[in-house]
Amino acid sequence: MTLHEIKLYFAYTSPYSYLAMQPAYDLEQSHSVRLRFIPYGVNIRKVYGPLDREDADRRKVRYLYIDARRIAKERGLVIYPPKKIFSARLAFYGGLYAERYRLFRPYSSRVFERFWKQELDVESRDAIAAIVAEVGLDPAEFLRYADTDARADLDACFAEADRDKIFGVPTFIVDGEPFWGEDRIEWVIRKLDAMGLRR
Repeated sequence: MTLHEIKLYFAYTSPYSYLAMQPAYDLEQSHSVRLRFIPYGVNIRKVYGPLDREDADRRKVRYLYIDARRIAKERGLVIYPPKKIFSARLAFYGGLYAERYRLFRPYSSRVFERFWKQELDVESRDAIAAIVAEVGLDPAEFLRYADTDARADLDACFAEADRDKIFGVPTFIVDGEPFWGEDRIEWVIRKLDAMGLRR
């Protein structure tokens, strides 16, 4: 059976991407679809506004974390707001590398869980290489990949995001139609049902 591809643009440093992952995985059980996870670097200041002053923009970001923590608590997940804005580039490299060996999910589950418990520095080569090793891959080979092909692979993801007009994560793309936000999953399901893809 040919599976319909759904794109999911995500970031490890996005709490709503974390919250979207399990519902996204569930789609492959409920519908004849295959998910393709595509990393996307979010400029949080462009999406949510400036964060360098005490005003409505900063309050809005704080509120979004409150909502994320409420949803996470209902699902038995932990989300502690990070103490700074992190670059997820190395973690993305690890995800792209793990995907080559069909180990994206166990790798990503560890990255998301530990980052949002403040147990993982996603900017640390050693920390990301250790997770790569945990899922059964060669950390030395990963680090060679990180130093050679990874940047071009990630740039290709960002270029695809530009073509799809992505501006934030998580964003699902279903048959060319975007759905931005973890809370749009019900609309994604309705779209898939209308396409006759329910198993």
